[in-house]
Amino acid sequence: MAGTFDIDELISACQEAVATDDPLLATRDVLARAVERKAAVADVFRPGRGGLNVLYNTPELTVLNVVWAPGMTLLPHDHRMWAAIAVYAGREDNAFFRRLRDDRKHLAEAGGKVVDEGDVLLLGEDAIHSVHNPLDSVTAAIHVYGGDFVHEPRSQWGPGEREEQPWSLDFVNREFAEANARAGLG
Repeated sequence: MAGTFDIDELISACQEAVATDDPLLATRDVLARAVERKAAVADVFRPGRGGLNVLYNTPELTVLNVVWAPGMTLLPHDHRMWAAIAVYAGREDNAFFRRLRDDRKHLAEAGGKVVDEGDVLLLGEDAIHSVHNPLDSVTAAIHVYGGDFVHEPRSQWGPGEREEQPWSLDFVNREFAEANARAGLG
């Protein structure tokens, strides 16, 4: 489907979706319609380097444009809120984890999911995942969260031993900067 893409219209549609009885599925529908026009989305965002770009953030809803540098992997982390992820350029390889029964601070692998260009991935409130861009080009996606992604306390596992510790936006931003430098994206 050809057409234009407007960030304000996307945010408005996400706000309406969050107000429904099933906000996750309603948000999936909003994102599915958006990535039907993936070329138009890419024309608006022009993803060229890795980063977490906040488009909208309130206690009820966060909308991000996330660009993964080539070869970048982000450590396992949780969100503690539902998420819907729509890839409009490239590919995300998501690895899923679960807490160990007898040691709740450590993780075991629990499968994975490839999210290709045009796909939408839904994650529940208790999901723990890591993300890898296997390509030699950037991967870009719209991430929508049912809450305040920026300020909600949550966890990451690592760096180093895969042990639970507080999630840090500063750490994540450094990971994006280092991945950009490795890929020559400055």
